[in-house]
Amino acid sequence: MGKLLNGVFGGFHGKVGNLVGYTLKGKYVIRMIGRSEKPLTPARKANCQKMTVVNEILSPCIHAIRVGFRLAVAGTDRNEYNEAVSYNKKNALQGVYPNISLDYDKVLLSMGTLPVAINPTISQNEEKITFNWETSDIPGSAHYNDRAMLVIYFPDLKDSTCYLIGAKRGEGKDVIAIDSPNINERMEAYISFAKEDGRAISNSIHVGSLNLDRKAEITDDSKLETKDIPEFIHLLQNEFSQKLSADCELTLSQHDARIAELRLNSSPGEQVGVKEPLSSTLSLLFKKVKVNRVVWNINTDHKEMISLLEGLGFKKEGHFIENRFVNDKWINEYQFAILKSEWELLI
Repeated sequence: MGKLLNGVFGGFHGKVGNLVGYTLKGKYVIRMIGRSEKPLTPARKANCQKMTVVNEILSPCIHAIRVGFRLAVAGTDRNEYNEAVSYNKKNALQGVYPNISLDYDKVLLSMGTLPVAINPTISQNEEKITFNWETSDIPGSAHYNDRAMLVIYFPDLKDSTCYLIGAKRGEGKDVIAIDSPNINERMEAYISFAKEDGRAISNSIHVGSLNLDRKAEITDDSKLETKDIPEFIHLLQNEFSQKLSADCELTLSQHDARIAELRLNSSPGEQVGVKEPLSSTLSLLFKKVKVNRVVWNINTDHKEMISLLEGLGFKKEGHFIENRFVNDKWINEYQFAILKSEWELLI
């Protein structure tokens, strides 16, 4: 039962039907509770995935968020976590539904006006993670005694380790210890600085990644959950590009997630040895991501790669004249494709 406050024109506390009323930072809030039976629109589905992806990193880092966004919401009726969600949802996501994922370089765990860390780096020695940053302009400055806030996020574990009061900015170095079971897990590291009196803080900076190949080592027999597919695709693209020494794009079609789209933007550094990583990538797409069709758009000048695709069972489906503008010139592209059923007959 809800209780009216300040008469019929005030808010209420408690539950009335499918509404609940409460006070948040001095304001009356009324929310609807329960699940809607209406089917989600495409826009709502995209919004739900955005919220899920952002919360996966912010929720484990809640202690850092409360410190990092405290000043950003000071004097308002907003709270730290919602402010962090709002910023990162708008600025730190990449891809389109259903393939939305985090861009770790753009994630903010703190927001403020202090100078950010200069050229920070990260290294690992077993359970010790060392942060370094430049101090050339620090001695004698007003920022020498700023304290570091360090965060290590484990994407595969959806967990984090946070040091809220670390070394002084002028020391140029700090070490954070992690639990020994996590030493081989993938890590994303962040650093920011705060005044000793807590009256100012800097934006956080993504320092770097450790054990980045962890996700790409998933075997064909292991389970890949739907929510992990966007990140898996992103890492698979990076691994494939590195092995080919070329710029490669790998995405799932925004119209149908059962179609994977590949594009080679540059010719591989070495043609020898390309077949094996390409075959491995195709197998993972068909078995792990459960795609039914892989489409490859390739520059018509990449003759050796085209020959390789044809040898692997790809079929030419189209020829697009001046289809892309790359390096100040228009290029022609062929579209090749292969179905899961066709690939399974070849392996």
